Amino acid sequence: MKLKGLIGAGVLLLIGIIFGAILVSGFGLVRPGLADLNLGATEPPVNLDADASSFSQSFIEVAEKVTPTIVQITVVSERENPHSDWFFFPFKDLPREQKGSGSGIIISDDGYIITNNHVVENSNKVTVGLWDKRQFDAVVVGTDPLTDLAVVKIESENLPVAYLGDSDNLKVGQWVMAIGNPLSLASTVTAGIVSAIGRGQLGLIRDSYGVENFIQTDAAINPGNSGGALVDLSGAVIGVNSAIAAGGGGTYIGYGFAIPVNLARAVAEDLIAHGKVSRGYIGINIGEVDNAIAKSLGMDKPKGIIIQGLVDGGAASESDIKAGDVILEVDGREVNRPNQLQSYIASKTAGTTVKLKIYRDGDSIERNVTLKARDEDVRIEPVASDEKDENKKESGLTRATFDDIGFSIKNLSDGEKSEFDIEHGVLITEVKPFSKAEDQRLFAGLVIVEADKEEVHNVDDLKNALEDKKGSALLMKVIDKQGNARFVGLEIPN
Repeated sequence: MKLKGLIGAGVLLLIGIIFGAILVSGFGLVRPGLADLNLGATEPPVNLDADASSFSQSFIEVAEKVTPTIVQITVVSERENPHSDWFFFPFKDLPREQKGSGSGIIISDDGYIITNNHVVENSNKVTVGLWDKRQFDAVVVGTDPLTDLAVVKIESENLPVAYLGDSDNLKVGQWVMAIGNPLSLASTVTAGIVSAIGRGQLGLIRDSYGVENFIQTDAAINPGNSGGALVDLSGAVIGVNSAIAAGGGGTYIGYGFAIPVNLARAVAEDLIAHGKVSRGYIGINIGEVDNAIAKSLGMDKPKGIIIQGLVDGGAASESDIKAGDVILEVDGREVNRPNQLQSYIASKTAGTTVKLKIYRDGDSIERNVTLKARDEDVRIEPVASDEKDENKKESGLTRATFDDIGFSIKNLSDGEKSEFDIEHGVLITEVKPFSKAEDQRLFAGLVIVEADKEEVHNVDDLKNALEDKKGSALLMKVIDKQGNARFVGLEIPN
């Protein structure tokens, strides 16, 4: 009996041990305490060194310090009634309003804020929301559609103010952050690099005097970011976010564009002081120097900006500057794209004198130009000659085709001279696809008025000029029916 009792007790003990193990191991009847949990690995896979930690910290500090200087702007604006042309529509004369939003940068502690013109244009009501959730009604101090900039003002004091940096020192590849209110999401920060500088000819400002000299970045910018800040890793504002390369629905697909802060600062100062921009102009039409133009002018490589024409009575016309001159520098700064010159001059007021370094007939010369205010009814220097008809050359050929260049020409009739308001030239009648002529944006309907800076009166004149330049390049001046003149370089095969 005693043995049987010992066996029974052992069995019961064994059953208790097994049952306890089952309870602890997984039926969920007993859970471990928090002190017994050890989730995840004991160490991070990478230990950041001091440089990496400091780099990350710089983004954090910039976001913390700059975000309070960025505001959200809400605008109620008037838009055209789509039914205004419907004679029987009962409400066709009623204006329609729409609501939009954007961003702005506080540039003074008493409430001046810079933003984009397209954010506040045609506005009936402008409201500014601060980072601390305060709301203010704002007034539009002034706008500048040619740079897409505007200044608004709220009545407040001791506001946090953004530091405006120097966009001239910006480098491609430099880290930047975009801060704004995209899609009405307040205080959003994105990061990327400067993808390009001096980006122009985007067609964002639809005015022949529009200034496009954008900073391109891959920091995400979306609708609502307009007017916000593009900053470097010191927290300095180096650009005003303005536009995006957009896909369907207008959303970000890879690149955004910002107005350089040096230009924005100059515009803001003028708007605050005068309510408008007193911008100075040289009074020229300009174009880029390509390889063919450079070759035709005897330049060692394409550089500078060619003057296509002068504004009658403009500053350049009074400073011994000629059509066909190439501007190499302005105030010691190299300029190789039209928007580089436009952006620099746009930061200067009328009455300012600038120094131009010019290439002319193989020599480098300097000319000082005192900028003038823009005349709204500018007129380009006429191409017509003062020569009398009896001094003009008679032509042997009346038509000609140049297959190796890819275009055909003919003499001008009296009616065509009257239509173009010129006294000499030859008309391009055909341009072959994929030809040298098409590559230089020549097309049927243009008139060639000069070749190698000599007047072209007839087909023989141009034929002789082309033959003289075989194996080289010929500079030609062309004009369209609207009176717009430009220079074209053509490389002539042997």
